[in-house]
Amino acid sequence: MTTAAPPPAPLAPVTAVLPLRGTSVRVPGKNRRPLAGRPLFHHILGTLAAADVVDRIVVNSDDPAILDEALTVVPAALAMRRPAALAAPETSMNDVLRDTLDRLPSDAGLILQTHATNPFLTAATLGRAIAALRAAWPDRDSLFAVTRRQVRLWDASGRPLNHDPARLLPTQDLAPVFEENSCLYLFTAAGLRARGTRIGARPLLFETPALESLDIDEASDFVLAEALAAHPARPAAAPVSCPRTSG
Repeated sequence: MTTAAPPPAPLAPVTAVLPLRGTSVRVPGKNRRPLAGRPLFHHILGTLAAADVVDRIVVNSDDPAILDEALTVVPAALAMRRPAALAAPETSMNDVLRDTLDRLPSDAGLILQTHATNPFLTAATLGRAIAALRAAWPDRDSLFAVTRRQVRLWDASGRPLNHDPARLLPTQDLAPVFEENSCLYLFTAAGLRARGTRIGARPLLFETPALESLDIDEASDFVLAEALAAHPARPAAAPVSCPRTSG
């Protein structure tokens, strides 16, 4: 009796996909709003271009002006226009990613997806995440970034979720819970097509450093981001532009 061989490890290449909508409901023009002297999306795009572990960069947007601007930052990136049917705010990112991968060559390899709203993510962290999934493959079929939380949580009815108010343990002694922080996702095209989601059946949770994990969703988050960008302890910024080819 023979058993099926495990799927090949997603060793290479690494294709980074950066989705950029032209509009934002909560913060108008968010992806192009200035942060520390340059448009928000330039930060993560510069990081992807500076990351030796990334072989290709795909910028997906419904806004042709954003695509043109992205190519001034990373000329070798692939600019992909998003179909109008997938440009609505309520569109699932899984659908956007499926359409993107359907238009890429079959050798896209390991897919890395991140967002413009994670400007402090570093190339070193991207490299550690990729190495972690490769080491865990095939027992783990995908990876997503998380933030560890050891806080007292309650539901909307005032019931404790992860603690006993009668015992009142110190928060450092609580069992940790993990917040999906949207900083990065790693998966394969085959996995996305099979399940319809970027998070597979056996995901690896990957903790990102606190100073790299800010996700900008609200206008108030820009206040925090500006303060962090000006702080000497902030993660090192990637270049404004990088001529390195993306494959």
